[in-house]
Amino acid sequence: MSALSLSSIIFALMLGGIWLGVLLRRTLPRHHLNEHSRDVVRLGVGLIAMIAALVLGLLISAAKNSYETQTTQVKQITANLILLDSVLAQYGSEALPIRQHIRSAVGAFADRLWHEKEAATSGPFEPNPAEEQVYLEIQKLSPQKDFQRSLQSRAVQVSNDLAQLRFMLYVESESLIPTPFLAILAFWLVIVFASYSLFAPLNPTLFTCLSLFAFSAACAIFLILELGRPFTGLMMISSETLRNALGPL
Repeated sequence: MSALSLSSIIFALMLGGIWLGVLLRRTLPRHHLNEHSRDVVRLGVGLIAMIAALVLGLLISAAKNSYETQTTQVKQITANLILLDSVLAQYGSEALPIRQHIRSAVGAFADRLWHEKEAATSGPFEPNPAEEQVYLEIQKLSPQKDFQRSLQSRAVQVSNDLAQLRFMLYVESESLIPTPFLAILAFWLVIVFASYSLFAPLNPTLFTCLSLFAFSAACAIFLILELGRPFTGLMMISSETLRNALGPL
Protein backbone atom coordinates (compact mmCIF):
# COMPACT_ATOMS: atom_id res chain seq x y z
CA MET A 1 0.00 0.00 0.00
CA SER A 2 1.26 3.47 -0.85
CA ALA A 3 2.39 6.02 1.73
CA LEU A 4 -0.49 8.33 0.76
CA SER A 5 -3.08 5.59 1.25
CA LEU A 6 -1.72 4.55 4.65
CA SER A 7 -1.46 8.10 5.97
CA SER A 8 -4.98 8.86 4.65
CA ILE A 9 -6.37 5.82 6.48
CA ILE A 10 -4.69 6.92 9.71
CA PHE A 11 -6.03 10.47 9.22
CA ALA A 12 -9.54 9.04 8.81
CA LEU A 13 -9.06 6.95 11.96
CA MET A 14 -8.04 10.04 13.94
CA LEU A 15 -11.14 11.87 12.70
CA GLY A 16 -13.13 8.83 13.77
CA GLY A 17 -11.48 9.12 17.18
CA ILE A 18 -12.83 12.66 17.48
CA TRP A 19 -16.38 11.46 16.82
CA LEU A 20 -15.83 8.51 19.15
CA GLY A 21 -15.10 10.99 21.94
CA VAL A 22 -18.33 12.87 21.09
CA LEU A 23 -20.30 9.61 21.17
CA LEU A 24 -18.84 8.61 24.54
CA ARG A 25 -19.57 12.08 25.93
CA ARG A 26 -23.23 11.70 24.99
CA THR A 27 -23.49 8.06 26.13
CA LEU A 28 -21.64 7.96 29.45
CA PRO A 29 -23.40 9.02 32.64
CA ARG A 30 -22.56 12.54 33.80
CA HIS A 31 -20.88 11.39 37.00
CA HIS A 32 -18.37 9.46 34.85
CA LEU A 33 -17.19 12.76 33.37
CA ASN A 34 -16.55 14.65 36.58
CA GLU A 35 -13.37 16.57 37.37
CA HIS A 36 -11.61 13.60 38.99
CA SER A 37 -12.21 11.41 35.92
CA ARG A 38 -11.09 14.26 33.67
CA ASP A 39 -7.81 14.66 35.55
CA VAL A 40 -7.03 10.94 35.43
CA VAL A 41 -7.86 10.69 31.73
CA ARG A 42 -5.74 13.72 30.94
CA LEU A 43 -2.78 12.24 32.78
CA GLY A 44 -3.11 8.93 30.93
CA VAL A 45 -3.61 10.57 27.55
CA GLY A 46 -0.69 12.89 28.22
CA LEU A 47 1.51 9.82 28.72
CA ILE A 48 0.26 8.22 25.49
CA ALA A 49 0.68 11.49 23.58
CA MET A 50 4.24 11.85 24.87
CA ILE A 51 5.09 8.27 23.81
CA ALA A 52 3.52 8.81 20.37
CA ALA A 53 5.38 12.09 19.88
CA LEU A 54 8.66 10.49 20.92
CA VAL A 55 8.12 7.55 18.57
CA LEU A 56 7.22 9.86 15.69
CA GLY A 57 10.35 11.93 16.28
CA LEU A 58 12.58 8.86 16.38
CA LEU A 59 10.97 7.44 13.24
CA ILE A 60 11.43 10.69 11.33
CA SER A 61 15.09 10.74 12.33
CA ALA A 62 15.57 7.08 11.34
CA ALA A 63 13.75 7.58 8.02
CA LYS A 64 15.86 10.65 7.22
CA ASN A 65 19.07 8.75 7.97
CA SER A 66 17.94 5.81 5.81
CA TYR A 67 17.03 8.15 2.94
CA GLU A 68 20.37 9.94 3.13
CA THR A 69 22.24 6.61 3.31
CA GLN A 70 20.61 5.25 0.17
CA THR A 71 21.03 8.57 -1.63
CA THR A 72 24.72 8.49 -0.77
CA GLN A 73 25.01 4.92 -2.03
CA VAL A 74 23.49 5.90 -5.38
CA LYS A 75 25.93 8.82 -5.59
CA GLN A 76 28.82 6.47 -4.79
CA ILE A 77 27.69 4.09 -7.54
CA THR A 78 27.61 7.01 -9.98
CA ALA A 79 31.04 8.22 -8.89
CA ASN A 80 32.48 4.71 -9.15
CA LEU A 81 31.12 4.34 -12.68
CA ILE A 82 32.84 7.57 -13.68
CA LEU A 83 36.05 6.44 -11.97
CA LEU A 84 35.94 3.02 -13.65
CA ASP A 85 35.47 4.63 -17.05
CA SER A 86 38.38 6.99 -16.35
CA VAL A 87 40.67 4.13 -15.30
CA LEU A 88 39.79 2.14 -18.41
CA ALA A 89 40.39 5.22 -20.58
CA GLN A 90 43.88 5.50 -19.10
CA TYR A 91 44.47 1.82 -19.78
CA GLY A 92 44.34 2.31 -23.52
CA SER A 93 42.48 1.29 -26.64
CA GLU A 94 42.21 -2.34 -25.50
CA ALA A 95 39.67 -1.26 -22.89
CA LEU A 96 37.52 0.64 -25.41
CA PRO A 97 35.03 -2.26 -25.93
CA ILE A 98 34.57 -2.50 -22.16
CA ARG A 99 33.80 1.22 -21.94
CA GLN A 100 31.27 0.85 -24.74
CA HIS A 101 29.74 -2.12 -22.94
CA ILE A 102 29.44 -0.11 -19.71
CA ARG A 103 27.66 2.72 -21.53
CA SER A 104 25.18 0.34 -23.11
CA ALA A 105 24.53 -1.34 -19.73
CA VAL A 106 24.08 1.77 -17.55
CA GLY A 107 20.43 2.33 -18.55
CA ALA A 108 19.48 -1.29 -17.91
CA PHE A 109 21.43 -1.21 -14.65
CA ALA A 110 19.44 1.82 -13.43
CA ASP A 111 16.14 0.28 -14.56
CA ARG A 112 16.93 -2.94 -12.70
CA LEU A 113 17.99 -1.13 -9.52
CA TRP A 114 14.91 1.12 -9.38
CA HIS A 115 12.58 -1.73 -10.31
CA GLU A 116 13.96 -3.95 -7.53
CA LYS A 117 13.42 -1.25 -4.93
CA GLU A 118 9.98 -0.36 -6.28
CA ALA A 119 8.85 -3.99 -6.31
CA ALA A 120 10.39 -4.63 -2.86
CA THR A 121 10.74 -8.30 -3.71
CA SER A 122 11.77 -10.68 -1.00
CA GLY A 123 13.11 -13.31 -3.40
CA PRO A 124 16.76 -14.27 -3.81
CA PHE A 125 19.13 -11.89 -5.49
CA GLU A 126 19.55 -12.57 -9.20
CA PRO A 127 22.85 -11.39 -10.71
CA ASN A 128 22.77 -9.35 -13.88
CA PRO A 129 24.66 -11.04 -16.75
CA ALA A 130 25.64 -7.66 -18.23
CA GLU A 131 27.28 -6.58 -14.97
CA GLU A 132 29.11 -9.88 -14.65
CA GLN A 133 30.28 -9.62 -18.25
CA VAL A 134 31.92 -6.24 -17.58
CA TYR A 135 33.80 -7.72 -14.63
CA LEU A 136 34.95 -10.72 -16.70
CA GLU A 137 36.10 -8.49 -19.54
CA ILE A 138 38.22 -6.47 -17.12
CA GLN A 139 39.73 -9.67 -15.77
CA LYS A 140 40.56 -10.83 -19.33
CA LEU A 141 42.62 -7.72 -20.12
CA SER A 142 46.25 -8.56 -20.87
CA PRO A 143 48.39 -5.74 -19.48
CA GLN A 144 51.78 -5.34 -21.16
CA LYS A 145 53.23 -2.71 -18.85
CA ASP A 146 53.39 -2.14 -15.13
CA PHE A 147 51.09 0.87 -15.19
CA GLN A 148 48.51 -1.19 -17.13
CA ARG A 149 48.70 -3.92 -14.49
CA SER A 150 48.11 -1.26 -11.84
CA LEU A 151 45.17 0.17 -13.76
CA GLN A 152 43.67 -3.29 -14.24
CA SER A 153 43.91 -4.00 -10.51
CA ARG A 154 42.30 -0.66 -9.76
CA ALA A 155 39.50 -1.33 -12.27
CA VAL A 156 38.84 -4.71 -10.64
CA GLN A 157 38.67 -3.05 -7.22
CA VAL A 158 36.28 -0.36 -8.43
CA SER A 159 34.03 -2.95 -10.07
CA ASN A 160 34.00 -4.91 -6.80
CA ASP A 161 33.03 -1.73 -4.94
CA LEU A 162 30.19 -1.22 -7.42
CA ALA A 163 28.93 -4.75 -6.83
CA GLN A 164 29.11 -4.31 -3.06
CA LEU A 165 27.12 -1.07 -3.17
CA ARG A 166 24.60 -2.76 -5.41
CA PHE A 167 24.15 -5.60 -2.92
CA MET A 168 23.81 -3.13 -0.04
CA LEU A 169 21.04 -1.29 -1.83
CA TYR A 170 19.28 -4.57 -2.59
CA VAL A 171 19.20 -5.73 1.02
CA GLU A 172 18.15 -2.33 2.42
CA SER A 173 14.87 -2.62 4.31
CA GLU A 174 12.06 -1.12 2.24
CA SER A 175 9.77 -0.18 5.12
CA LEU A 176 10.93 1.37 8.37
CA ILE A 177 7.58 0.78 10.09
CA PRO A 178 6.30 -2.82 10.39
CA THR A 179 2.52 -3.10 9.98
CA PRO A 180 1.80 -4.08 13.63
CA PHE A 181 3.85 -1.12 14.86
CA LEU A 182 1.98 1.24 12.52
CA ALA A 183 -1.34 -0.16 13.77
CA ILE A 184 -0.35 0.44 17.40
CA LEU A 185 0.76 3.99 16.60
CA ALA A 186 -2.59 4.64 14.90
CA PHE A 187 -4.38 3.20 17.95
CA TRP A 188 -2.49 5.59 20.26
CA LEU A 189 -3.43 8.55 18.08
CA VAL A 190 -7.09 7.53 18.01
CA ILE A 191 -7.11 7.41 21.83
CA VAL A 192 -5.49 10.84 22.03
CA PHE A 193 -7.99 12.48 19.68
CA ALA A 194 -10.96 10.74 21.28
CA SER A 195 -9.93 12.21 24.63
CA TYR A 196 -9.88 15.73 23.17
CA SER A 197 -13.60 15.65 22.41
CA LEU A 198 -14.59 13.54 25.41
CA PHE A 199 -14.72 16.36 27.95
CA ALA A 200 -15.27 19.40 25.69
CA PRO A 201 -18.41 20.07 23.61
CA LEU A 202 -17.56 19.81 19.92
CA ASN A 203 -18.17 22.97 17.91
CA PRO A 204 -17.02 23.98 14.40
CA THR A 205 -13.94 25.81 15.68
CA LEU A 206 -12.84 22.92 17.89
CA PHE A 207 -13.48 20.36 15.15
CA THR A 208 -11.47 22.42 12.64
CA CYS A 209 -8.55 22.70 15.04
CA LEU A 210 -8.63 18.99 15.89
CA SER A 211 -8.80 18.13 12.18
CA LEU A 212 -5.72 20.26 11.54
CA PHE A 213 -3.90 18.53 14.40
CA ALA A 214 -4.87 15.12 12.97
CA PHE A 215 -3.78 16.19 9.50
CA SER A 216 -0.41 17.28 10.89
CA ALA A 217 0.11 13.90 12.54
CA ALA A 218 -0.89 12.12 9.33
CA CYS A 219 1.59 14.29 7.40
CA ALA A 220 4.36 13.21 9.80
CA ILE A 221 3.51 9.55 9.13
CA PHE A 222 3.38 10.25 5.38
CA LEU A 223 6.83 11.84 5.57
CA ILE A 224 8.23 8.79 7.41
CA LEU A 225 6.77 6.37 4.87
CA GLU A 226 8.00 8.43 1.92
CA LEU A 227 11.52 8.76 3.31
CA GLY A 228 11.58 5.00 3.88
CA ARG A 229 10.88 4.39 0.17
CA PRO A 230 13.40 6.61 -1.64
CA PHE A 231 13.04 4.81 -4.99
CA THR A 232 9.31 5.50 -5.32
CA GLY A 233 6.81 8.24 -4.56
CA LEU A 234 7.13 11.99 -4.30
CA MET A 235 10.61 11.94 -2.76
CA MET A 236 12.06 9.42 -5.19
CA ILE A 237 15.79 9.60 -5.83
CA SER A 238 16.33 10.63 -9.43
CA SER A 239 18.05 8.13 -11.70
CA GLU A 240 19.01 10.74 -14.30
CA THR A 241 22.39 11.48 -12.74
CA LEU A 242 23.32 7.79 -12.88
CA ARG A 243 22.02 7.38 -16.43
CA ASN A 244 23.90 10.45 -17.67
CA ALA A 245 27.10 9.85 -15.69
CA LEU A 246 29.04 8.69 -18.75
CA GLY A 247 29.13 10.91 -21.81
CA PRO A 248 29.71 9.70 -25.34
CA LEU A 249 33.15 8.31 -26.20
